[in-house]
Amino acid sequence: MITNFFVLSPRGDTVIAKTYRSKSGVGAHERSHTEAFFRKVKFWDGVAPGTPGMDTTLGLGSLKISSADTGEGESKESAKRFGDAPPVFVMPDGYSYMHVKRNGLIFGCATENNVSPVAVIELLSKIAKVFKDYCGTLSEESIRKNFILLYELLDELLDYGYPQVTQTENLKAFVYNEPIVVAPVADTGKMINPKTASASAVHKPVIGSVDSDGKKTSLSSNQKNEIFVDILERLSVLFSNNGYVLNSTIDGCIQMKSYLAGNPQLRLALNEDLAIGRNTTTSYGSGVTVDDINFNDCVNLSEWEHGRTLSFFPPDGEFIVLNYRMTGEFKTPFRIFPSIEEVEPNKLEISVHVRAEIPDNHFGANVSIEVPLPQSTTVATCNVVSTPGATGVNAEYVSSEKKLLWTLKKFPGCTEQTMRAKVTLSGPCTSQIRREIGPINMNFEIPMYNVSSLQVRYLRIAENMPGYTPYRWVRYVTQSSSYVCRL
Repeated sequence: MITNFFVLSPRGDTVIAKTYRSKSGVGAHERSHTEAFFRKVKFWDGVAPGTPGMDTTLGLGSLKISSADTGEGESKESAKRFGDAPPVFVMPDGYSYMHVKRNGLIFGCATENNVSPVAVIELLSKIAKVFKDYCGTLSEESIRKNFILLYELLDELLDYGYPQVTQTENLKAFVYNEPIVVAPVADTGKMINPKTASASAVHKPVIGSVDSDGKKTSLSSNQKNEIFVDILERLSVLFSNNGYVLNSTIDGCIQMKSYLAGNPQLRLALNEDLAIGRNTTTSYGSGVTVDDINFNDCVNLSEWEHGRTLSFFPPDGEFIVLNYRMTGEFKTPFRIFPSIEEVEPNKLEISVHVRAEIPDNHFGANVSIEVPLPQSTTVATCNVVSTPGATGVNAEYVSSEKKLLWTLKKFPGCTEQTMRAKVTLSGPCTSQIRREIGPINMNFEIPMYNVSSLQVRYLRIAENMPGYTPYRWVRYVTQSSSYVCRL
């Protein structure tokens, strides 16, 4: 299935590498192909140079860059528009490379066979999850300190490049090394809000471990019976230039991690008025309606239809109990109202007004708003009209990327913020240049709030166990996936 597997650090160093097979008579050095792969991912230009005779433009057609017919400056500008590298592409050595990114690390592999890319991407995601479950936290330091354990896991996960055992609980019987626990680190390049960051207890490995001083720590000694439940929602919203919602989707999941002794059966109850399917009518009146929902294999659905209650034995490690999806109209947490005014032939005034429509006891954290500007922009100045309560407010023109960047560390609910910018162009503003402005992209996270109103009514142990009092930790997090406003 796959020829080799590797994990790269954010700097491109090979942290873990394992070769399962190679072309006959070809002994490719693992460092050379991972270095070439990392350069391609880091400086993606939209072209995947494969074997001769192949169409390697990945469907880009006329956008294919050729050094023979483009200047160096034009080539760099064209390359910027391609964005991040796709998860699958072909390299000059003839191999297909596939990768996923987790906490700044790149989990990648190569194959010379015609395999299903989706299956390989799922396999890489599974490997990253297993590494996290056994190390407690996923970082370059934790991988370097647990080389022996992770190579032992790889031997059980993959045999000659084919997946064998990928479930965390099933691997316990074959793994004998103990993890060395390291302190968790924040996601590379991304600020973590303390109210949405997971608790430190979530970073405990699923098996007994030793600390950095070599002292053994057992899961059974001095451990609380805890279970962590996360209701995560990612929003995809498209606004028109007058603030109306054109398209909106919620992709949500309920995620758990259990540290309960004895692995008792759990009962999880959701909204009684939860309806599935847009054409479904419920006797409870206007309740929560999701388009579709799917459950983990471990979930027993015998009480789902009449009580919206799930029962299950939680597997080891982090797992998703259910995924759900909502489309159609819902109350968006932020609304964006942009305006562009041409004050002179080569001068523009851009205004972006954002209104928080979440309750005043909630707030948006780590908010960033980007406004792309034309390539002919020479200078731009910004100023912000901020209401009380907002913190960490800053607006600037990033000349290297030709965009306005507006950031707010805290955006309180039921408030409005406005940014105004004066933009000077090198020439007159034509209709073509006008189309280069936008779209506006907004990123944020909202702790302890969800848009869909899906709620956990209760989480209980199915059997009555005297003296067994587990700690339940439930948090709600709403994040932006694609929050875009046209100009």
